[in-house]
Amino acid sequence: MLGLLVIDVQQAMFGTAEPHDGRAVLGRIAELIGRARAVQAPLFFVQHDGGPGDAFDKNGPGFAYMPEVAPLPSEPVTVKRRTSAFYETGLDLSLRAAGIDALVICGLQTEYCVDTTVRSAFERGYRVTVVGDGHSTFDSALLPATTIIAHTQHLWNGRFARLKRAADVVFDR
Repeated sequence: MLGLLVIDVQQAMFGTAEPHDGRAVLGRIAELIGRARAVQAPLFFVQHDGGPGDAFDKNGPGFAYMPEVAPLPSEPVTVKRRTSAFYETGLDLSLRAAGIDALVICGLQTEYCVDTTVRSAFERGYRVTVVGDGHSTFDSALLPATTIIAHTQHLWNGRFARLKRAADVVFDR
């Protein structure tokens, strides 16, 4: 069964700086969530807790999901403290209990939590599809965000995952 995994689309990502094409990516993720909900496809959300004093501190405003993509009370949220959504969390057990063997992954940040989770899901035997226009990152001191995204997608495609545009993702029950 196919599930949608939404990673770290939190208020802290949209603070003083925004991810490359951030609002458009946010809109595509919101659309994916809406389409998944419309057919009752399983949704899973991941939320990063950076600890006290961090922009992603669970007790601070940056921890909350962006309103456009916020989980419903009935939808499972996995709180993580590392880059992988699987590391020391119950995500794998939750996915398996729901009969999930394939994941559509979207969210933030491309080269950190999205990449690590894609690879971790692949290692656990999930069939992984990454929404190619449904993840993003920031410019780094060395590379622009567009180069980081293109390079990361090149590494994923055909190795750890396949890529699909948000408009081409189909959820069915």
